[in-house]
Amino acid sequence: MNQKNAAISKGVDWSIVWIWFVLCGIGVTSIFAATYHEGDNIFQSFVSLKNDYSHQLLFFIFGGIIGTFILLTDSKFFTATANLLYAFGILLMLLVFPFHTRVMGTESIIRFGNAFQLQPADLCKLFVNLSLAKYLSRVDTDFSKTRSQLIATCIALAPAVLSVMQHELGLALVYFSFFIVMFREGLPANVLIIGFSFAVLVVATLVLDKNVLALILTGIAGLAIYILRRQVKRNRGILIFIVGIWFTCVGIQRFVVPFIFDHVFQAYQVKRIYDAIGKDYVPKDEKAALEIEQKSKGGKKDGNYNVKQSKIAIGSGGLIGKGLLKGTQTRYAFVPEQATDFIFCTIGEGFGFVGSMVLMGIYFLLLMRIVTIAERQRSVFSRCYAYGVASVFFFHLAVNVCMTIGLAPVVGISLPFISYGGTSLITFTIMLFILVRLDADRQMVLR
Repeated sequence: MNQKNAAISKGVDWSIVWIWFVLCGIGVTSIFAATYHEGDNIFQSFVSLKNDYSHQLLFFIFGGIIGTFILLTDSKFFTATANLLYAFGILLMLLVFPFHTRVMGTESIIRFGNAFQLQPADLCKLFVNLSLAKYLSRVDTDFSKTRSQLIATCIALAPAVLSVMQHELGLALVYFSFFIVMFREGLPANVLIIGFSFAVLVVATLVLDKNVLALILTGIAGLAIYILRRQVKRNRGILIFIVGIWFTCVGIQRFVVPFIFDHVFQAYQVKRIYDAIGKDYVPKDEKAALEIEQKSKGGKKDGNYNVKQSKIAIGSGGLIGKGLLKGTQTRYAFVPEQATDFIFCTIGEGFGFVGSMVLMGIYFLLLMRIVTIAERQRSVFSRCYAYGVASVFFFHLAVNVCMTIGLAPVVGISLPFISYGGTSLITFTIMLFILVRLDADRQMVLR
């Protein structure tokens, strides 16, 4: 028995496991604080499995069992099945189209009876991470070549395209976090600069009048030509490049951004983006207006309302908070989705600035530990996978917290291990425990 225990624990980074345990415990406690009804018997409530916090506790236990099995698994299993699991994930996402259930505006959920539902777009993050790590670790992959970069991009973004088609914008954005992994493995910084510039141009298009923005872009192009006038005289290619960039930016501003907002995003998603930048959104037609009205349920649960109530809850927590089960905003359900997307406001109101910073500190320790683990791997596969875990966790954390305090649009992204949801908790748990297993076998070269 002792030999078996030693075999299981050999090389395991228990600090990661303990952080997982603490975060899951905070999650169950936070969901309990957000959904507990006064007068209920606490013990019976947990045992009955009829409420969110008892379900989350069950998911927590189930995640621990799965994690234990992962620690008993040979690391080579994950490299051998990476592509097969990716194909399985894509198949699950394709099955969503004929078998989905519409929940809160999204069509990305498959429901099995009344007790269980699955969101393949959430689960597929794990499969993408494995498949991308597998591709980047192949001996014949030369990531300095454009072809390899395009293949890696397709692996990462194929589920994002399917997710957008299922009206799940938040999870679609998560897949862009895998560009951090590609950047670590040699993706040129120019690609990230172009992506960031595109995001800035989109925001500028929404904030500024289109003619004013066109004039600004023209002024920037003219200034660049003036500064580089000597180089332009010697090399006309520079002038063609600047003019080409100008045409591209104006084209994006005039045609690409309007097309995305009119034909890709849903009307309520567009409204949430406008709410985040502090501008009013005027629906383009009656259909869009009706969609926003249905989503907001009479104006009480639109994205702007959610954020306002969330900020009130966090602000009312003050320095040390009101205490467990003493928050008025969350106890009386003023904040919609306070057990899922807006769970952070429950922590902010109950435990204040200090409690929120303690939670951020725990996440910081987790991320730093994952990066440390990534950098000590001998295997390219393990390193890429570890950076994928860190990237996904960081993206979820940053967007969720920024969303609850009004710095990002409401896009429905969970807080890892804290937000209510079986698919989310199990997926994050599997991702983390696979990392622990790979790290325990870091002396092996997995490629």
